[in-house]
Amino acid sequence: MATLAENSLSKNSLSKNSLALNAESHSSGIGPAPRLFGVYRKRPLRFIRHEQLGDWRLKVYGIATPGRAARPELVEATLEQARKVLPPIDDDRPGIGFVIAHDAATVSIGLVYWCQSANELHQRVHTGPLDDPRALSPVADPAAGCVWELGIIDFERRAWIEDVLKGHDIELYMTRRLDADV
Repeated sequence: MATLAENSLSKNSLSKNSLALNAESHSSGIGPAPRLFGVYRKRPLRFIRHEQLGDWRLKVYGIATPGRAARPELVEATLEQARKVLPPIDDDRPGIGFVIAHDAATVSIGLVYWCQSANELHQRVHTGPLDDPRALSPVADPAAGCVWELGIIDFERRAWIEDVLKGHDIELYMTRRLDADV
């Protein structure tokens, strides 16, 4: 039986050229992709504010490249997309969610998430040009998220489990917020 180490690929055993992503084509079509073995740099994941959209209550987050904050126009464009895509509140949808305005290195990304059926997280992803963050449009086949977006999603998942599923306290959940460099 092979050990985990024997089945694992090490960085040194791989050709950087064969695994590096093509800088001209990202799998989602949203701009140049980072190189697989490029330098990892933490990004600020910041809670910005709470937002009420009709009966929906949202946490608003921003992500940007190091040394920057998500631009206000991208935050507002993300909230505008949320207004368009959030479904009606019903017994399975309590009207709770969060958005992420991700001011990435090569593209503007607006992500909308909402809680449904007690233990599900639904999403809609929108992207636009870096130089025009208000021009967000839906992504037909989105990824689950990048490593930075997943940091917020993981935090929100853990808070939902503790505060809502175990503690039955949506108000406590709404007070939880993430401010971290990931």
